[in-house]
Amino acid sequence: MKRIFAFLMIAALVSGSLFATGQQDGGEKSGLVFGATYMTMNNPFFIALNDGIKEIAEARGDKVIALDPALDQTKQIAQIEDLIAQGVDAIFLNPVDWKGVRPALEAAAKAGIPVINVDAPVFDTELVDAIVASNNYNAGVLVAQDVLKRIGDSAKVVLLEHPTAKSAIDRTQSFVDTTADMPGIEIVARQSSNGQLETAMPVMENIIQAQPVIDVVMGLNDPTAMGALAALEAAGRADGVLIYGVDGAPDAKKMVKEGKITATAAQSPMGIGRTAATLAYKLIAGETVAKETLVPVILIDSTNVDNFGLDGWQ
Repeated sequence: MKRIFAFLMIAALVSGSLFATGQQDGGEKSGLVFGATYMTMNNPFFIALNDGIKEIAEARGDKVIALDPALDQTKQIAQIEDLIAQGVDAIFLNPVDWKGVRPALEAAAKAGIPVINVDAPVFDTELVDAIVASNNYNAGVLVAQDVLKRIGDSAKVVLLEHPTAKSAIDRTQSFVDTTADMPGIEIVARQSSNGQLETAMPVMENIIQAQPVIDVVMGLNDPTAMGALAALEAAGRADGVLIYGVDGAPDAKKMVKEGKITATAAQSPMGIGRTAATLAYKLIAGETVAKETLVPVILIDSTNVDNFGLDGWQ
């Protein structure tokens, strides 16, 4: 799993009318149709997550409609309203804005459609039926601990965050919490990149101009780390800077292997997707499920990257 992180896979978005559901022998509903909407499909993480859901659903002959609001919360709400109107059996949701998505959650609850919240938790957790996410708080802890191990208790740190995504909030806050009692760890810049490589690069360029010394960059995800790396390299300032991502994407692991990115706190998007799909079937069957399921993360660096493979997700 290496780092180049140039993920160009585009999710095939399926739209149109849903199919009428029938009954299998034994009364089990057949021909289920699920809706899914992710904050953006311009990130291979969400493509892999959706693949995990599809793997479970399609093995049972069911269908997943995946939609991309392109980081537009208004558009995502409209997508969910359309899925409700089509009568999907359940909705998998990764919110653009963890608070702003509430109207869509209320609409789904009113329609009696289960919502499985994936990757980034919503603010109004009482309005979703299940949450399946990485242990995002621990991702930031792992990064902070690695920084302290490599550089000691004195460093000038840049945090590239995404303040409307709870997953990113937890990663950033846990880094801050873990280093809070160390005055030598100075956060010299903290700016949003929305988790996008093309946004992170110009943001990092501005930070480089303002900060003569940068020891560490923590990106909320791998695309952000890669955007920061590109900016540092363009400015001739990448040498000696510790750069961290979160995801464990194949391209990011390649960059770790090559020594360009220090480490990535690896998630398992396929695992999240499979778990979410399994819970959806249980909810539809009327079973009680855990409200929150946290999938562990692990720090991948040069010492263990070969254990995870460079061509796929863990």
